[in-house]
Amino acid sequence: MGRLPRRAFAAAALATLSGLGTAGDAAAAPGPASPHRPLRAPRAVRGMWIATASQRDWPSRAGLSAARQRAELLAHLDTAVRLRLNTVILQVRPAADALWPSPYEPWSQYLTGVQGKDPGWDPLGTAVREAHARGLELHAWFNPYRVSSQPDPGRLAASHPARVHPDWVVRYGGKLYYNPGLPPVRAFVQAAMLDAVRRYPVDGVHWDDYFYPYPVAGEAFDDDVAYAEHGAGHPNRAAWRRHNTDRLVLEMAAAIKKVRPGVRFGISPFGVWRNAASDPLGSATRAGVETYDDLYADTRKWVREHWIDYICPQLYWNLGFAAADYAKLLPWWARVARGTGVQLYAGEALYKAGAPGQPAAWQDPAELSRHLTFARDHAEVRGHVFFSATEVGADRFGAMARIVADHYRRPAQPPR
Repeated sequence: MGRLPRRAFAAAALATLSGLGTAGDAAAAPGPASPHRPLRAPRAVRGMWIATASQRDWPSRAGLSAARQRAELLAHLDTAVRLRLNTVILQVRPAADALWPSPYEPWSQYLTGVQGKDPGWDPLGTAVREAHARGLELHAWFNPYRVSSQPDPGRLAASHPARVHPDWVVRYGGKLYYNPGLPPVRAFVQAAMLDAVRRYPVDGVHWDDYFYPYPVAGEAFDDDVAYAEHGAGHPNRAAWRRHNTDRLVLEMAAAIKKVRPGVRFGISPFGVWRNAASDPLGSATRAGVETYDDLYADTRKWVREHWIDYICPQLYWNLGFAAADYAKLLPWWARVARGTGVQLYAGEALYKAGAPGQPAAWQDPAELSRHLTFARDHAEVRGHVFFSATEVGADRFGAMARIVADHYRRPAQPPR
């Protein structure tokens, strides 16, 4: 039976959810050269994340001049070109804020040091234009529900939606989050993200691993009121929470296609859906976090039912790591993606290469190169994305240079 287009899948799944709901260079080898047809470049994503939260990658510190911020951003793009990467994933909504002039949320504090202060330029607009000028794809990276890394709403900009709607906010683990169980919250965060998609010709919309927050020992995420009001018909709170996350994914997928057809929607979850001990469909891992149970994100279902265009699991462990072996997880994800039409990219922990305290495997500059070699045997793997831009550019341990020498000697185009 032929596959339905993703839009049809999304529409059908949304109808279902109105009730209870359920639930490398590995691209094809280039063709032979001929006098009439030049050798084709391989098609594979070669990407890097540029994180803005906590000044992780860019800007290097808050309060730089607009010219200095722009120069630093362009340097990251130039680094991507130099290393024959083809995709950058730029964090543009790190915490219910914006790196573009948004009518929904304030300017990010990571630009000027003051939330809501105009930086004097348009970072996202510049990033899209300059990336495209260099032949790079630009995926806009959003965090749907994270509001602040500190617990005091009074420290947010006076106009911040979390202060205007305090009933939308949950304090948890010393941080602030929007409550995913509230339909107005879900509608608002989608509108805030879609504003960027509407304004700019981004190539992708990208989410990472933050849906419901990671568990904090001894604390409960207080959504009692929302569950009492909206949880009827679900067998338990966990199922209701997963339903909320499913709806966010499906609704956003449909909206992106309506606002700007051709933009790809991808998610980069924590690398373990469920351990096999929890579910026979799970991976042969013993991870302490499982996205299905702890983050209420059924990442496997999103792929199997083709709700998204690509999945980029964070496979941040070395080959042979006992609790979560890269050599077991990557084949597991390849099986999940097989036959779905959803592209699989492997998220790679470049930041661990040579880092103190990491296992012995990470003290070998060739570890990540071996990941790409291993992935070649899995046709579903359509590329790799490296965390993150600081390590890509500095490459103090030589791991990125080894990858380029071993795998990126020729340019590649992203798969479509």
